Amino acid sequence: MGIELERRFLVKERPLLDSLEGTPIIQGYLAKERGEMSTRVRISGKDAWLTLKSPRKGFSRAEFEYPIPLPDAQILIEQHCGKRVIRKTRYRVPFRHLVFEVDLFAGPLTGLVIAELELDNLLQLISSPLPAWIGQEVTHDSRYGNRTLAEYGLPPAIPANVCTEVPLSALST
Repeated sequence: MGIELERRFLVKERPLLDSLEGTPIIQGYLAKERGEMSTRVRISGKDAWLTLKSPRKGFSRAEFEYPIPLPDAQILIEQHCGKRVIRKTRYRVPFRHLVFEVDLFAGPLTGLVIAELELDNLLQLISSPLPAWIGQEVTHDSRYGNRTLAEYGLPPAIPANVCTEVPLSALST
């Protein structure tokens, strides 16, 4: 069992990603009961995984991830996830000694950009400086969890700091 320790943020100003190579991701969510583990199927390139995640407790949660055959993942997503599927491109964006995973969502979630910061320990929660392009923290806002986004779409009121166009800002490192 792994422990996922992360912070999630809306991106108020998209960093210059054109020079970075993004990875397309398709992920679907199987049935989940409120307060129970979520079961995700993810395809990234020619690789696929089945991931189980417990509900978040603070900044962390239990995570179990297993590689599965690509054809199995395709069948699970196409035949068993219904509309609970999201498409996004993930970029790894270095900032100082950290690396943010910045997700640009597609389809019904186009315009939404979320940055995740995987942490090594709880001390990083306080001591990590944030780049200027980071907006509101949504770590504890379940409306911005991938499973919730897949099932319900964007929250009714889209905050002003959801990226709707590409500014020409560059990253500060």
